[in-house]
Amino acid sequence: MVGWSLLPRSTVEIRAHILKEFGVEYSHSGCLKLLARLGFEYRKPKGLPRVSCAEQQAAFIDMYERLLNGLGADEAVYFADAVHPEYQTKPSYGWVKAGSNPAVTTTSGRGRVNIHGALNLENFDAPFVEPTTVDGVSAAQLLARIEARNPDKRLIHVIWDNAAYHKGPDVREFLARPDCRIHLIQLPPYCPHLNPIERLWAVMHQCVTHNRRYPTQKQFADAILKFFRETLPNEWKTFRSQVSDNFRIVTHEKFRLLE
Repeated sequence: MVGWSLLPRSTVEIRAHILKEFGVEYSHSGCLKLLARLGFEYRKPKGLPRVSCAEQQAAFIDMYERLLNGLGADEAVYFADAVHPEYQTKPSYGWVKAGSNPAVTTTSGRGRVNIHGALNLENFDAPFVEPTTVDGVSAAQLLARIEARNPDKRLIHVIWDNAAYHKGPDVREFLARPDCRIHLIQLPPYCPHLNPIERLWAVMHQCVTHNRRYPTQKQFADAILKFFRETLPNEWKTFRSQVSDNFRIVTHEKFRLLE
């Protein structure tokens, strides 16, 4: 409809358009009834992340399945990424008794904890480093830690995204070592849904940050680190259904995109 926005925010725009195009004047309530009869509803568009084409996603999934099917006993596969939980209370949905009014005290800090980590889905081994800044140095440190955790593996496949620091000089220098056992695999661009460690970050938030307040930033940081050092190694079997490689192809085909 020419003359109004693609997604009109109020009946004012719609009523003005109807009056201009058809010479019919509607009240606010009358316009609402008209829209309901015509099958319209008041909704907010979903924010869709940018994703790779379906062909690139399918090619990665096929490569990954072939990798696992041919994986030797002296090989391992890790997914890697970085996360930066902020020192903030994160209210989250949960079941409460009807009529109650739950609340959680918020924090005002803006500090955060940097975690550059990896995850082996076979045994939930999750090596990580705690850098001041996530960069090429921390990426190389993480790769070194993965190697150290797998002295019996001839080849270790590490799958991560296309961040610039994952391709920088520090990582290239690490890979150039004659005895390097790391084989890097890049995810398709804009495909965090193909990295299971993203699901681990979500579990971490559920266990540590949702509906919880920490009086100090140090207590918050200690809780984050405790999750990776104690909770995950001891309770990883309870997370298997939430953190998996049950991949699917994500597209925007079922949505009407607003330009």
